[in-house]
Amino acid sequence: MSSLAFSPSLTPVLQTGAYYGRPQIRLRPEYPFLPGDKKVDRAVITEAGGGGIGCSKYYEAYGRRGLTGGLMAAWCPHCVCLGFHCIPKGEGRNDVFSALYTRWPEAPKTVVYDFACALAHYCMLREPHFFKNTRFVIDGFHAKGHTRCTKACFISNYANDSNISGVNSSAAECGNRGLLKIRRPLSYMSQRRAIIFTYTYLATWNRERRIAAQAKPTKSM
Repeated sequence: MSSLAFSPSLTPVLQTGAYYGRPQIRLRPEYPFLPGDKKVDRAVITEAGGGGIGCSKYYEAYGRRGLTGGLMAAWCPHCVCLGFHCIPKGEGRNDVFSALYTRWPEAPKTVVYDFACALAHYCMLREPHFFKNTRFVIDGFHAKGHTRCTKACFISNYANDSNISGVNSSAAECGNRGLLKIRRPLSYMSQRRAIIFTYTYLATWNRERRIAAQAKPTKSM
């Protein structure tokens, strides 16, 4: 076949490389007074010069190893993928910020992210009103290495907060491990086919999670 058949509903996904199961409700604003806005994060530790992120682990992860592109996916606590978008370079704070701000009517109460320490500052500097009720935390799995970050960033310090302690903080890690299964085949596909393949894979993934959740017996009071 010279062309790949697909549903008309996938046309916007193929054009933008993004799918979040909901329409885009805002544009990502420009912030002309913030130097380097929307650029890939500089992997430096110091905040001097306005380009650093202040996190030694971020530097270890991205600064020395280099940046690579791929996918960024958002997950709910039930390991269901809420959406994804393709990224040409390494995932940065702008990817998470833009996804939340342009797709969510209200900011989530809790955002669990590997580098929540740096993300909180990035989001509050740009849209403080939108994120005023959001708490950014690092899950226990990724806490190691954040030696310079405040204790307020770690989800382990909120054991007595029922709004946070019950959150499945490993959901994203579980989902991202699932994405590793398609990493190799995606590398051999054109962008168009890779987007369709990812969309189909995650739709199947979500359906399996919902079926499994419905099959679980409900707890009697």
